[in-house]
Amino acid sequence: MEKGYLDMELLRFTTAGSVDDGKSTLIGRLLYDSKSIFEDQLEAVETASRNRGNEELNLALLTDGLRAEREQGITIDVAYRYFATPRRKFIIADTPGHIQYTRNMVTGASTADLAIILIDARNGVLEQTVRHSFIASTLGISHIVVCVNKMDLVGFSQQAFDDICTAYRNMAEKLRIGGITFIPISAKLGDNVVTESEHMPWYDGGTLLHLLETIPVGLSLAEGPMRMPVQHVIRPISDRFHDFRGYAGRLCSGVLHRGDAVVVFPSGNRSTVEEIRFAEKEKDEAFAPESVTVCLADDIDISRGDLIVRSDEPQPQVSQDVTMTVCWLREEPLQLGKRYVIRQATAETVGVVKEIEYKLDINSLERIYSVTQLAVNDIARIRIRTALPLVFDAYAQNRTTGSLIFIDPDTNDTVGAGMITIIE
Repeated sequence: MEKGYLDMELLRFTTAGSVDDGKSTLIGRLLYDSKSIFEDQLEAVETASRNRGNEELNLALLTDGLRAEREQGITIDVAYRYFATPRRKFIIADTPGHIQYTRNMVTGASTADLAIILIDARNGVLEQTVRHSFIASTLGISHIVVCVNKMDLVGFSQQAFDDICTAYRNMAEKLRIGGITFIPISAKLGDNVVTESEHMPWYDGGTLLHLLETIPVGLSLAEGPMRMPVQHVIRPISDRFHDFRGYAGRLCSGVLHRGDAVVVFPSGNRSTVEEIRFAEKEKDEAFAPESVTVCLADDIDISRGDLIVRSDEPQPQVSQDVTMTVCWLREEPLQLGKRYVIRQATAETVGVVKEIEYKLDINSLERIYSVTQLAVNDIARIRIRTALPLVFDAYAQNRTTGSLIFIDPDTNDTVGAGMITIIE
């Protein structure tokens, strides 16, 4: 029996590349050729294409939703689109190519299972190609699909495609990026996007859509060690729920069963799961990413920001000194010694940057030492010290407990995104 929509497997993927590589056109082609757009959407795009003087349908307008994007013909914000095929459902994050919007690419890629890196067949590997590939790898995306676009503008040349594949592999080897697939495409004409190309008989690797439908998504969130950040302590004052105390949160990984022995971090207090509730219904077990309320056998001190884990599984790290890779997101530079609000899952504290170990030069892939501040879009390895201990895993092991954001206390702006890569 065919699966219902809600039961279908979900793949989240992001697109990235340099300016005018054709990211929005590619997504438009995917939606158009897979018949995933409505008639009124198509009519709106047709009208907008005519108004802009385009001689043919401009599929990029399906994703460039902001008025400024349509006027300039570029992508500024992250555009999320949803579609499904009989095999799988998808969430697409179409991210900007301009260097000043690299921070938006970080946002779009942070929840993705797969990244599509577009390269213009005429231009080859550029600085933004390297930058976006490094970010995708740092964010723990296990599948990198390099789409060499605009093959029609190089005469569908196999040599041009092979040269770009070689250059990208050399770059990826330096960055230690694995899991790469190469596909030659023409997003404008539709070659190898949804349908196989008649112009490139030398390529037999299948279309992009076929890859998206069949590539393994990876381990389920429920297969990792159990982690539940406490979001809220529930203590209703009513006769019906007399003396009730529950801890509400979302499992970011693993499975929790009634009767499991658990440890609460950072205190280290131990107890046993007495009840698992979803709304007013009791459950025998909960799987990530379910949101539940957990009741424990012992009355111990637990607050928002604490982390509940199973005692029979690998334990998280606890420290006030944490080393990570950071992408700086704002024009206001990161400064050594400045106090920032650190938010990690449901926990919040303040901290200072004690050391910038090095900054990465995206052009040369070299490490720059003796750096005292970071500018917008800089990527660096830093060490911070927090007022309260952080409870964390390596980002490669758990995206929720292994990531954090920096907030400027003066403006309340999110100024940096950190991925914990070293456990000390």
